[in-house]
Amino acid sequence: MEKKRWYNKLPNPYVLLFMIIIVAGIMTYIVPAGEFDRAQVGTRMGVVAGTYHHVEQSPVGFFDLFKALPMGMVKAASIIFITFISGALFNLLNATGALENAVGVIVRRIGVNKSNRLIWLMTFVFGFLGATVGFENNIALVPIAVLVALALGGDLMVGAGMAVAGIGVGFATSPINPYTVGVGAVIADLPMFSGALLRTGFCLASLALVAHHTCRYLGKIKKNPSASLVAGIGTDGLSLTHPIEEYSLCGKDKIVLTSFVFGMATILFGVFTWGWYITEISAVFIIMAVVAGLLAGMNSDEIIAKMVKGAGDIVGGALIIGVARGIQVILDAGHIGDTIVQTLAAPLADLPVTLSAILMTMVHSVINFFIPSGSGQAMATLPIMIPLSDLIGMTRQTAILAFQVGDGVMNLLVPTLGGLLAMIALARVPFDRWFRFAFPLALKILVMSWFFLAVAVAINWGPA
Repeated sequence: MEKKRWYNKLPNPYVLLFMIIIVAGIMTYIVPAGEFDRAQVGTRMGVVAGTYHHVEQSPVGFFDLFKALPMGMVKAASIIFITFISGALFNLLNATGALENAVGVIVRRIGVNKSNRLIWLMTFVFGFLGATVGFENNIALVPIAVLVALALGGDLMVGAGMAVAGIGVGFATSPINPYTVGVGAVIADLPMFSGALLRTGFCLASLALVAHHTCRYLGKIKKNPSASLVAGIGTDGLSLTHPIEEYSLCGKDKIVLTSFVFGMATILFGVFTWGWYITEISAVFIIMAVVAGLLAGMNSDEIIAKMVKGAGDIVGGALIIGVARGIQVILDAGHIGDTIVQTLAAPLADLPVTLSAILMTMVHSVINFFIPSGSGQAMATLPIMIPLSDLIGMTRQTAILAFQVGDGVMNLLVPTLGGLLAMIALARVPFDRWFRFAFPLALKILVMSWFFLAVAVAINWGPA
């Protein structure tokens, strides 16, 4: 009998996350409580380097572990809500037939036998959206990639690879990411989005690895369907219902799709012009669903029924986001988050510059598990890492890249990131199976990032 690898033995995601909550609770008894002083940095509060101090220990009790679940739900409410609304929007669009017809026409024109070409194209399209629009802002687009993947003879994981990994890696490595590169530039007193050339090269190379990894997986399951990581998971409502050659777009389909594109364009405008985020995007999703339903000739009862069913289909994936947020609730209650940051950052001062840069990515990767928010981690760690980089002869630009790698690439794996859980829920991929697909991909990108960091150190990469 073939021996199972360690990542094949991961428990149910709910069980895994609650086990982590228990471990976090135990840590509040063992890890010394401490805090940094905080001050205004731009529009956000950031830590003040060198101000770490111990505070009174505040371990959490047994009942607090269970209180963390509803409290996590409350704190993650906006992401949970946009997950429900994304599911509602997609189910309604799918019910109109316009989305399926559009995917069928695209696949027919490019050709099913050119699946790798389409995967590369879709990966870079989703990567571009992640790099320019953001992470959670693209949640509703994930099922489109799943439709394409199933039409190509792939499975749910192929769709998740194109969309979730594409968006995630594009966002993580974006040279214009306002939450990581932008906040980092403010803290480091560098020109906004400087160093874009090297970061763009890293972004494109990372997306190429995503496309290659997904193509290899598709080839593997086509040769051996039993190798699918998502075998046994239903695809009702996600598969194309007709042979490829039968698909075409009628006038109603074009009108519905135009309304969808207009809605996405409105979101883009709102994000870049008015600073919209999850709440505003959720509101637009609701409007898009209602408008699409009316244009398709549905009455109010039909629209509501389709939306409720779509939201209900992903309830498990949506609620797990709140469970994940419960970990942060425990760390905050125990005042041990800053202690973890201080402990991990301190040893880097005595190492060679290149090795320090590489280990910085690992330190940020670990911290990312406890602080999955990009801007939140930037405000907690970069005020420490930037002065440290000055002391050891590392450029501030390189320190920001190390942070960007550790924060972003590991976002493919951490079960505490609400946006990731929302996306794989829409793709109907359980976290344990996603982890088996994404773990080797993340390792490839991480190793490649070390090459880029070595180059950055070698050229003494500055603010240009």
